[in-house]
Amino acid sequence: MLPVLFLLILQLLFSHPILENEDARAENPAAILAGISDPNPEIQRLAVRALGRLERPQLADAARLLLNSPNPGVRMEAVNALGQMNASFDTNSLLSKETDGTVRAVIYEAAGRRRDPAATTESVLAAGLDDSMPVARVGAAKGLEAFVRTHRNVQLSAATLGSLHHAFHDNPNAEFRELVLLTLTGARDNDPDTIQAAFNDPEPQVRRLAVIASKQWKDDTSYLVRYESLTAAPSCERAAALLRDPSDHVALLAIDLLGKSCNPRLIERIVDTDKDWRKQAHALVSLAKVDAEAARKRLSKFANHDVWQVRVYAAEAAKIAKDDRTLAILGRDNHPNVMIAAMMTPRDAVRDLDSSHYGLVFEAAKRLKGWNDGRLALPALRNALDRVTHEGKANSRDARLEVLQRLREFGDVRVAGELHPYLSDFDPAVAKLAADIITEKSGIKTDPLTTRYGTKAIPSDADLRSLMGASAVVHMREAGTFTIQLLPEEAPITVAKFVQLAESRYYNGLTFHRIVPNFVLQGGSPGANEYVGYPDFMRDEVGLLSHRRGTLGISTRGRDTGDAQIFINLVDNFRLDHNYTVFAQISDGMDSVDKIQEGDVIESIEIRRKVQP
Repeated sequence: MLPVLFLLILQLLFSHPILENEDARAENPAAILAGISDPNPEIQRLAVRALGRLERPQLADAARLLLNSPNPGVRMEAVNALGQMNASFDTNSLLSKETDGTVRAVIYEAAGRRRDPAATTESVLAAGLDDSMPVARVGAAKGLEAFVRTHRNVQLSAATLGSLHHAFHDNPNAEFRELVLLTLTGARDNDPDTIQAAFNDPEPQVRRLAVIASKQWKDDTSYLVRYESLTAAPSCERAAALLRDPSDHVALLAIDLLGKSCNPRLIERIVDTDKDWRKQAHALVSLAKVDAEAARKRLSKFANHDVWQVRVYAAEAAKIAKDDRTLAILGRDNHPNVMIAAMMTPRDAVRDLDSSHYGLVFEAAKRLKGWNDGRLALPALRNALDRVTHEGKANSRDARLEVLQRLREFGDVRVAGELHPYLSDFDPAVAKLAADIITEKSGIKTDPLTTRYGTKAIPSDADLRSLMGASAVVHMREAGTFTIQLLPEEAPITVAKFVQLAESRYYNGLTFHRIVPNFVLQGGSPGANEYVGYPDFMRDEVGLLSHRRGTLGISTRGRDTGDAQIFINLVDNFRLDHNYTVFAQISDGMDSVDKIQEGDVIESIEIRRKVQP
């Protein structure tokens, strides 16, 4: 059982209208602003965190009021809120009086990620690498990494580079060493001594980054390093040697690399004899690159495969081998993702605009861009826009915006009259684009009538409290089982939505459709596609948690556009921090996660609660 006092605090937090203001992205966040002056520090912490999530610089003064709070948790969230708003603060002044290491860490990091940094930012962060508090030194390293990544043309001074070299060799914290190496790589500094030390580092993720920095081959016990090595220093010999690597991530990459002018007979053996459809399908594409005729002879088998993902690879191979007959057949497939892969001509795209699959509508509209006979597509574009809009689903945004862009490209002044109903569309992004098109076509300045999404009720207090200490056991069809610890104290609305969907069996039978080794796995789409997810958007709940290996986030395509698709970080992805919600972390079974491959099915997700609603 959770401590009673802890539960009472959580009840106070979850029942407070601050959460409603935050989730609604309220134009007048009265409850949040009232919470800033509340005497309870937990209320203040929640309020200033919510303020940062609104990302409105005009509210920065309210956050600054809490920079001198006696509570370090409040100060930490206040600084992070200013960073989220890209608002200014006096870094040196805050550091001069801050005695808490975790708060100092956030000060450094927030200073480094500002889009318009102060002139002294680099020197302050470099000095922070020698901060007296170990946790603060990590924050300074995060700040420098963000500083270099955000300002790609920055030239770090010789003194800063020297500090980074020294800091790498003199810090036992693996995360710190990762960040230093990322910073040096971003600054295009390949100090030989640092690279050599990184190659011999006990942490696989540091060794992986050494490979990226040096582009050198390294045989290694960790698949993270072997995969990066094969990417950085590919050769036919190395690819052939790794075809049976214990990690399918590495083995599939090896098969892909065989398509770079390697022995076609070796590739043929994989295509013809391997029992794994993924390896066969990857090999077919590689074969098409080195021996188009040999690939064409085998395409029929793959174009008629029971697994639709194989037919997607068949379409890719057919394009490379210039097999238009096979592409024509696959273009009429019963799975939209196969049709996307096989789409050849603008006329195919016009036909595919009639699909109910948002990913296919999006790709069809995109394929029409620049078509000389674009006016022929206008009826199909109008029908697609009307039909998809009538469905009223938020996650149709990308498809509808792309269709609108083609109407803008191919239409004339009559489009202005046709688009007037969309000024009050339920999606403010669609309403704005419609207004822009009407203004452009008619010459009359027009503003959208919808400027924000309507609000939705948040989960009840009892439901939110019941999530404290909850976990989820995910059963995969092939890779096995893994357990995630949910983090409702950091992302309450996200966790509540995930649990609600899991318990309604929404995820059962869905797949992981996007596999990017040494980055992320993504899944939970009913259409096994980036553009098909849960109909309603979820709000981002970004915070101080970092996207470390084994954490779970919500996939988005812009702020507050989560459609319940989840991703799992396979490595420490610091560049995702403050942009994507972290709502859970793997507590057991990371070895199973590392085995997940394209098309693996989520059999079920079992929610385990410690507290009953």
